[in-house]
Amino acid sequence: MPFACVYVPEFSVQALVRHSNVCDLGEKSVAVLAGTPPVVAVIAVNEKARLAGIEPGMTKVQAEACPEVVLLSRSPAQEESAHAALLDCGQAFSPQVESTRADTILVDLHGLEQLFGPVQNIARELSRRAADVGLDANVAVAANPDAAMHAAHGFPGVTVIPPGKEAERLGSLPIDVLAVSEEMFETFDRWGVRDLRGLAALPALALSERLGQEGLRLQAMAMGKTSRTLVPAQSQLHFEESMELEDAVDLLEPLAFILSRLLEQLCARLSARALSTNELRLRLTLEVNEDVQVKQHSAFSTQHSVVNGEVFPRSRGTGTEERCREIHERTIRLPVPMRDSKVFLKLLQLDLQSSPPAWPVKKISLTAESAPARATQSGLFVSASPQPEKLELTLARIRNVVQGLGKNSHREKKKLTDFNVAERVGSPVLVDTHKPDSFLMRHFTALSERSRPQVAVPHVANALRMFRPALAVKVELQNGVPARLLLDGSRAFSDVVAIAGPWRSSGEWWSEYAWSREEWDIAVRQKTDVMFWRVYRDVNRGEWFVEGSYD
Repeated sequence: MPFACVYVPEFSVQALVRHSNVCDLGEKSVAVLAGTPPVVAVIAVNEKARLAGIEPGMTKVQAEACPEVVLLSRSPAQEESAHAALLDCGQAFSPQVESTRADTILVDLHGLEQLFGPVQNIARELSRRAADVGLDANVAVAANPDAAMHAAHGFPGVTVIPPGKEAERLGSLPIDVLAVSEEMFETFDRWGVRDLRGLAALPALALSERLGQEGLRLQAMAMGKTSRTLVPAQSQLHFEESMELEDAVDLLEPLAFILSRLLEQLCARLSARALSTNELRLRLTLEVNEDVQVKQHSAFSTQHSVVNGEVFPRSRGTGTEERCREIHERTIRLPVPMRDSKVFLKLLQLDLQSSPPAWPVKKISLTAESAPARATQSGLFVSASPQPEKLELTLARIRNVVQGLGKNSHREKKKLTDFNVAERVGSPVLVDTHKPDSFLMRHFTALSERSRPQVAVPHVANALRMFRPALAVKVELQNGVPARLLLDGSRAFSDVVAIAGPWRSSGEWWSEYAWSREEWDIAVRQKTDVMFWRVYRDVNRGEWFVEGSYD
């Protein structure tokens, strides 16, 4: 039964440089620091930093003596995201994935040859998947989990050990690949045992007399003869990428570069699980300074700040900033499940332009709600609808423009209330009420052909062509009933030849304008034609209007 191990060397470093396209760290010497000042030491380095003379255990002062090395603080949040991405790579192939360590996973490959081909192909595909999520991993395949794990920790790249060849292939690895205790390592060193081949050659009886069962266990691992059952990790469909910045970002353009890389990682993880997302949540941790003067030239500087839908006034003179929230959250809900990082980036850019954070950004977290990928089939006799991605981008641009106009209008009125843009962009839907012209604007949704509502057979009906705005009209009453009308701009009255009504309505009987509308359907003679109109009287103002004409 074959097992695969995926191991990420220098995991703490790779977790920080996964976004190297943004931070330009992939080609530099990097060392990771951890600890509480003043006791701060190097815990991990990449190969270039090791060649420059930096080693784990050095103090921060010693590491700073090498100017070409970039020193970064350890980020548990980014390590957690990297480990989740590593699990996604394994679970893209098999549900039996063990989370052995933060930098190591084990995958049960039993029965996967029929789906993905030989184990060599699976190993290469695992390596490629890891590279897609920004991790440079070693992949090894062996007949048992321990042999695969030791091979992945000892050999770079992709390694496949044929069954029965474990002791031969593992023999050249150093003894410390077994993660033995310091005392045990010193014992082997005194015996002259430097590699696994030497440990496997020791007499089993003598080894048991001196080191007990632990010695026999280590010898079996060196020979690749151990056997154990994997403990599968619980599959959690939680997709989140976060990044802590060394220096706070106060401009939208560099923030967009960082978001671009985070979105690419999210989409790669969703793709590994054959999923999409219908909701993105952005969480920005801000660097708040209460006693700093307002910088009018800042890209995030606005006359007011909108945070979580609430408006916070900002200082305009030389005073201090008022206390704002340290968290800026934005949510983008998509009409259909998508997995396009470029579309997501543009939507986030437009949203941040309309609602910028009040302070420079120190930490970024992106969360995607997983959803099954959409499957659509076009009909031969159905007109093609716009692509949901392009439609959503167009609506976002319109929403951004409308909100900008709303803010300008409010500045002129010296108000700081934010426009409800959702009421202005979308698809109009009638509301179940008697209030005239009552409708809501709802977000566009794309329907598959199977879910499209069946259109009823059309029947003959009169259509009312609405006049917007309604036309003012003068009315002569006879016994309380309209008898003659004079439209605004007309020179002569028109006689009413037929009439039905009145109907009183308001739609909100509990309000002060209850039953304030009196409607009539009338037929008016104009020269040789007869026109059918709907007129109404505003009871409160005593004014008459023509609302529309019947076809």
